[in-house]
Amino acid sequence: MTPDTVVVLAKSPVPGRVKTRLTPTFTPHEAAALATAAIRDTLDAVSQARPRRTVIAWDGPRTRWLPEHAVVHAQRGATLDERLEHVFADLLGADDDRPTLLVGMDTPQLRGSDLDVDWSGVDAVLGLSEDGGYWAIGFRRYHRGAIEGVPMSTERTGAEQLARLRSLGLTVRLLAPMRDVDEPGDAFEVARLAPQSRFGRLHRRLVSTPCPPTTLFEAAIAGGDVHVHAGGSTRVSCRPLDVRAWLAMSAADELLVSRCEGPVLDIGCGPGRFVEALAERGTPALGVDVSAGAVAQTSRRGACALLRNVMDRLPGEGRWATVLLADGNIGIGGDPLTLLSRCRELVRPGAVALVETSPDDTVDLRTTVTLHEPHGRHSRPIPWAVIGTVPLIRLAGRAGFVAIEDWRVDGRAFVALRHAG
Repeated sequence: MTPDTVVVLAKSPVPGRVKTRLTPTFTPHEAAALATAAIRDTLDAVSQARPRRTVIAWDGPRTRWLPEHAVVHAQRGATLDERLEHVFADLLGADDDRPTLLVGMDTPQLRGSDLDVDWSGVDAVLGLSEDGGYWAIGFRRYHRGAIEGVPMSTERTGAEQLARLRSLGLTVRLLAPMRDVDEPGDAFEVARLAPQSRFGRLHRRLVSTPCPPTTLFEAAIAGGDVHVHAGGSTRVSCRPLDVRAWLAMSAADELLVSRCEGPVLDIGCGPGRFVEALAERGTPALGVDVSAGAVAQTSRRGACALLRNVMDRLPGEGRWATVLLADGNIGIGGDPLTLLSRCRELVRPGAVALVETSPDDTVDLRTTVTLHEPHGRHSRPIPWAVIGTVPLIRLAGRAGFVAIEDWRVDGRAFVALRHAG
């Protein structure tokens, strides 16, 4: 039967405060939009179940789309277990016999029929979730201490909660398990289960629309599974975007740093290993990158970085002693000649540009790449170039540089160019 009261526990969908584990695969605003859809889908399911009373336990500023018939209570308590405890303390007395079921905002696949619970012969109900938590909990009467103190947001939360209920002598009926939306993979699966829900439609629209490349680049440096597809293909020339190589210095990196003359500008600095290594040596250095996540990681290393496109106005133009184009960053923009010409504007006469090239000495390729994550999100095409030492030296002469050295370490190829002015 439908409970007397259904409570929806929800947080105001403010970007940066909700569904934060969906970022950076989804932007904070996209994550908030998905949270909004999930809440509204949940409220629709409750409306279909037609309980006598609908209560929304709300955290944060109210939104205009909360249903008029629902009673809205502000959540109270410092931790989730305290807030859940207070919900039932506020709604149920010890002598009440009014089945009250609480559901969260993380299961937009919920249907009205899922709230049709058999309460006969039980004191409490509990719906476990696949991640080890629980998506629903309900009582006939309030039992002090039934929730408070149970560790929340762990793989054992559901099991700990069930043990707590049974330790109080309560008879518990388990509901069908459901999957919470926490990670991008959860969002993908739930959207597949409920394709016509608000959540499913929005998720489908988001993943079918190419996102800025920085969105998935930041997902990769945060540890996400991201692949690079040459020419936008999803079937050929596919490789993982392995950012682990950008996190720690290698022998080849150390040799590159030893050739740097300060001050150094690291173009496309990524997580900042070169800027950090230079700072540790007392060499003034600045990283620039178009990824806010990369700049933030560099800053956390105690190094300096700026969120900026290399083609935009930069500090110290015409005064840098070294520019770094490591990790294949000579490919940025898909036009090495334009990038080298820009580097010449940035450095002082006699300065050096240290460039990592393709191990294939003769390759000279202009292409596009796209970034893909395993749950459907993909980026807009990124203009890119792959160039070996021979064509690079030829282009460097046109840009006003002279090649002074080239070397290989551990299968990686590098060229040092000197400003010819």
